Amino acid sequence: MRIGSRILAAAEILYPGYFALVMATGALSIALYLLRHETLARALFAVNVLAYSTLTALLLLRVAYFRARILTDLLDYGRAPGFFTLVAGTCVFGTNIAVTMRLTEIATVFWGAGILLWVLVMYSFFAIVVTRADKPDLESGINGAWLIAAVATQSVAVLGGTLAPSFAAPMIPLFFCVVMYLIGAMLYLTIITLIFYRLTFIRLTSAAFLPPYWINMGAVAITTLAGATLISRAALSPVLMELLPFLRGFTLFFWASATWWIPLLLILMAWRHLVMRYPFEYEPQYWGMAFPLAMYTTGTWRLADALKLDFLMTVPRLFVWLAGFVWLVVFGGMFHAILAAWRDKDRVSPKRLSGMKVRPGARSRF
Repeated sequence: MRIGSRILAAAEILYPGYFALVMATGALSIALYLLRHETLARALFAVNVLAYSTLTALLLLRVAYFRARILTDLLDYGRAPGFFTLVAGTCVFGTNIAVTMRLTEIATVFWGAGILLWVLVMYSFFAIVVTRADKPDLESGINGAWLIAAVATQSVAVLGGTLAPSFAAPMIPLFFCVVMYLIGAMLYLTIITLIFYRLTFIRLTSAAFLPPYWINMGAVAITTLAGATLISRAALSPVLMELLPFLRGFTLFFWASATWWIPLLLILMAWRHLVMRYPFEYEPQYWGMAFPLAMYTTGTWRLADALKLDFLMTVPRLFVWLAGFVWLVVFGGMFHAILAAWRDKDRVSPKRLSGMKVRPGARSRF
């Protein structure tokens, strides 16, 4: 198979949620930079430039040649929420540019692009979901990936709050960011109720407990980051000064929620792989696990800094290495899978590389 044909094949089966790779890499890069591991942070930023450029090129090819496949994905309750990673990936990458490289002008362009993508994806997704006639039941229709809608919304608030001091009238973008913060909180509280009901009252199989359930924690981790960013910008906006007590309490509430989720998710992962012996094999959805761990590290650092909780700094100093380890494992799995597929297109199932569901008992060759 020629290189051009292989690239088109990769674009055709591109998993809609693959921009979670950019989200995870960007969040970890920012965390490392804040913790003064600047060489590692900039190395990850370079990886993120390559990842974002490659995924954007594949997405554009998909739009040009495989629009029917995109429509099919939009109608799939399991895959459609993945399109929100395009919004979140764009804004997290923009924040990566602003924080790690201090290139605010370029980051502002990404913020504008993120806002436009947010409008397009948010209202396309929910319009299709609401008006669709043949809707699945709650058991098969919802999972943690739906919370990427909240993540995408908060990523817009985080990047805007980061860039606010560079604007001539910062109170305007900060007001917009407060609105996005509240919309993101509304989406999380609404969707997590359905997910919690699904987890506690409907039978959960090891095959159904997918890595995106880690977004249960990741969504509140980035909400913590958004709130902490707004708290740190309060002096630039009279509205934020009025809301400061509310923001402090609400942001701490979300951090506590994120912290509560971590032990439970670890227990469920152990149940899935150690008790139920579900095979651990690479699929793009594992970036939905790597991102929350990195975002929790960044969000905790920002919260500790914003609320002057110096004792809390111990958490990100330790957690960043767990997040880095998980990122390396998932990245290694991805590299191995892509290399194997490139060498022999018949060795690795395209379904595994595209994030499609695979028979629960199927085992990987890598």
